[in-house]
Amino acid sequence: MRTTRILLTVAAALAVALVPATAAAGGAQQTTVASGLNEPRGLAFSPDGALYVAESGSGGTAPCIRGPEGDTVCFGTSGSVTKIDRGHQTRVLTGLPSLAAPGGAQAIGPSDISFQGKGNMYVTLGLGGDPGAIRPGLPATGQKMGWLLRDGRPATDVAGYEAKADPDKIEINSNPNSVLALPGGQAVADAGGNSLLWVSDEGKISTLAVFPLRMVDAPPMPGTAPGMKVPMQAVPTSVVRGPDGAFYVGELTGFPFPKGAARVYRVVPGHAPQVYAQGFTNIIDIGFHDGKLYVLEIAQNGLLTADQDPSGALIRVGEHGSRQIVSQNLILPGGLTFRGGDAYVSNCGACPAGLGSVVRIRS
Repeated sequence: MRTTRILLTVAAALAVALVPATAAAGGAQQTTVASGLNEPRGLAFSPDGALYVAESGSGGTAPCIRGPEGDTVCFGTSGSVTKIDRGHQTRVLTGLPSLAAPGGAQAIGPSDISFQGKGNMYVTLGLGGDPGAIRPGLPATGQKMGWLLRDGRPATDVAGYEAKADPDKIEINSNPNSVLALPGGQAVADAGGNSLLWVSDEGKISTLAVFPLRMVDAPPMPGTAPGMKVPMQAVPTSVVRGPDGAFYVGELTGFPFPKGAARVYRVVPGHAPQVYAQGFTNIIDIGFHDGKLYVLEIAQNGLLTADQDPSGALIRVGEHGSRQIVSQNLILPGGLTFRGGDAYVSNCGACPAGLGSVVRIRS
């Protein structure tokens, strides 16, 4: 279990009950700016000031195949990108591939978005497994899962690079989750491949960093015993550039998703990744604002119990590693960005279709 796909079902009534339109949350005012979204994930402001959010969709009806976690997932073209501008929201990119459990929850599809000047909108399409095993069973549109799109068109086969290079040397598994567009290329966090990649504007891919596997305590379950250790993969879900120019990468962590085990790494190309901050739980995104690191946890008490407690958290990291919770009034959030003095979070990023939203949080 190493992708960002969440194996749980959140009841619609619970989701609605926990996401009021406006609420005081962890001391911050929180307001809904977009709603009715289909599993919203990464989001970013464009050069013209509009906010765009990647929606992973709700899968479809056929074909249905064996998914990355061994269950059944069904394909559709329900993935999209929504533009939010001056109180209006419009899907500006539709028909993108999406795989989801029957019923449409827990989708893999468009996962992040980033801009580099006008006319350069980059979107990652997730996959969640071995492209050689998953993509042959999908129709033509599905063959682009695991790709990086530029302005809606396939640009680079990130999953194909994992199949050839396998940077972490564990197994072939690709799930391009986060993209950061910069002059000259794009940094991509491959959650399945446990790697940070660089995609040049010419489409050449290279490995910037590989994130380590760690041994952790096994959870109490059949087949385990007290003191037993199990391997836990990093599952990097986010990449941003820090005030110092280095890359910073947040990790979800793989099974068993232990509370407090997630880290933020600092990556300087040509050097091994270094731990910058730690003690978090299941990081789904990170960002810097006014020089401070913000960490978004998809499940603040851990993914293994997220079916009972799907609350996420936005945390501000201060000097010497001090923490302040900005908001806990979130459900399985999927992405984070900033504008002015506000944080914008895609909320209900792994809920059933239509329950997703974007909220503005006074940070």
